[in-house]
Amino acid sequence: MIKKPVQYEYNFFLRKLKPAEFSQEKRFVWETEEGLDFLASETLKARYLLEGEKDWNDICERVAKAIATSEKEYLEFKDLIIKKIFLPSSPTLMNAGTEFGQLAACFVIPVEDSVEEIFNSIKIAALIQKTGGGTGFNFSKIRSGCSSGSCADKEEIGPVSVMKLFNEATEIVKRYGKRRGANMGILDISHNDILSFIRAKRVEGELSNFNISVMIPDAFMELVEADRVDEVWNRQTGLTVGQIFSEIVEGIWRNGEPGVLFYDRINRDNFTPALGDISATNPCGEEPLLPFESCNLGSINLSLFVVDGKVNWDFLREVAGKAIRFLDNEIDKNAYPVPEIEAATKKTRKAGLGVMGFHDMLLKLGLPYDSLEALELAEKLMEQITWAAIRESRKLAAEKGPFPEFEDSTWELPMRNAALTAIAPTGTISILASCSSGIEPVFSWVYRRTQLSGRKFTLVHPLFKAHFKSKLTETDYNWLLEHVYKYGTLQNVEKPELVSEEEKRLFRSALDIDWKAHIDVQAAFQKHCHGGISKTINMPHSAGKEDIKQALIYAWRHGLKGLTIYRTGSRQYVVLSLQKSQD
Repeated sequence: MIKKPVQYEYNFFLRKLKPAEFSQEKRFVWETEEGLDFLASETLKARYLLEGEKDWNDICERVAKAIATSEKEYLEFKDLIIKKIFLPSSPTLMNAGTEFGQLAACFVIPVEDSVEEIFNSIKIAALIQKTGGGTGFNFSKIRSGCSSGSCADKEEIGPVSVMKLFNEATEIVKRYGKRRGANMGILDISHNDILSFIRAKRVEGELSNFNISVMIPDAFMELVEADRVDEVWNRQTGLTVGQIFSEIVEGIWRNGEPGVLFYDRINRDNFTPALGDISATNPCGEEPLLPFESCNLGSINLSLFVVDGKVNWDFLREVAGKAIRFLDNEIDKNAYPVPEIEAATKKTRKAGLGVMGFHDMLLKLGLPYDSLEALELAEKLMEQITWAAIRESRKLAAEKGPFPEFEDSTWELPMRNAALTAIAPTGTISILASCSSGIEPVFSWVYRRTQLSGRKFTLVHPLFKAHFKSKLTETDYNWLLEHVYKYGTLQNVEKPELVSEEEKRLFRSALDIDWKAHIDVQAAFQKHCHGGISKTINMPHSAGKEDIKQALIYAWRHGLKGLTIYRTGSRQYVVLSLQKSQD
């Protein structure tokens, strides 16, 4: 059984308070018997506990028993999950050991240009979403609604119209499913309807069950970088590079939509090119997949690997290997929604092992998120995790045989899995693990979280609390909490006796960090990551369209597979917010 690493207290301060009540109310911690903070406990009860289950231990036993193929694996898997060292994705936690048995989080479903195929894809998506999976689609095969070059000439059903059908289907499934349905809608930048697609979410609330992304080849970005914006990109519509790119920038500046995906970069890591090019991803963009492929996700909690101020690399590699064995087992244990998905998935046996708690790890090591040392650590972390995953996949290939398409793949030595690593956003499982999400920087040290139910929680980051409460008086500490809750930052605190310049540097939050540093961290992880990475590039409200243009070029040049940019305050509904934005 894996030995437990040094454990750190990580219990959120939770307050259901109105902003005006913040400074008057007594501060306290709501904890449950399981040691999870109250928000995690509420999430556990709302989403994961099945009838007859009482606590986290019951879930861990059910999941480990369902996935393990031996008593040894059962003990190892349970140990990893119960200590929150490694957590599988939500569908596995929800469905393992149940009659549903659908364990995968990520799916890509092809969409063809016929009524029969469109509605067949909707049906498959509904079956997936009912059990907690997310679905990605590339709608580029749907004929243009603007085939004559002008949508004003006649009404035709184009990609955006088809997406609205999918969106409504997801809305219905949400009433019956286990969690909120999610879709990724993708359109190639050469499609005649690209402008209507880019504008499809310009009004908040439209296509609310979709993320949308434009698939962009290197050839287009090279023209943008060279400022050859007057070149015609689409001969049929006459649209120039500049017209299309400016619409993308405008949409991102307005409300963060669309995202972008870089086609050539994605396919440079396509380990099975004989099966075709990759043209779609799952809803959050971290898992590029072929048609009908699915992928099981799992994340290592990096915050638990700091021992005596150093990273425990041996333990990290050990956990990565066991996590890959867990994810590979899932492929055979899974109950697939349709035969096509089972066949495609088992051909390549892709896994998506990622991380969470990266910013927490940095804090424990005393490293600012936007430091050179953080970039070096990010690259080494992913290199070591991927190396350990490859080593374990080769062991599994020797034990059970390589993935069926291995001979036609780009791998030289036998592998059990065509791809092994991807970094998910870990929104919900990072709450269960009580750590920072994915590779994101902490949004704010004191913030409000709004659940889909509308319930609001005000939370204080525990490492922030541990650091400042130990050095400040109660009065000063409470003043600091209220200040950060109001402004979202320490950087404007002009009381050096409370916050030093060194502390300001260490405790920079998402909005304090320059967009280039956000991209640099994502690029550092991407160097050794087989799949993609789900991360938001935060920009202040004052960011201009030129900033967004430069960020897109910078991200492409630095090897990102995809990019999501969010300018603070550009959307009405957000999950995380500050008092300042509510006043």
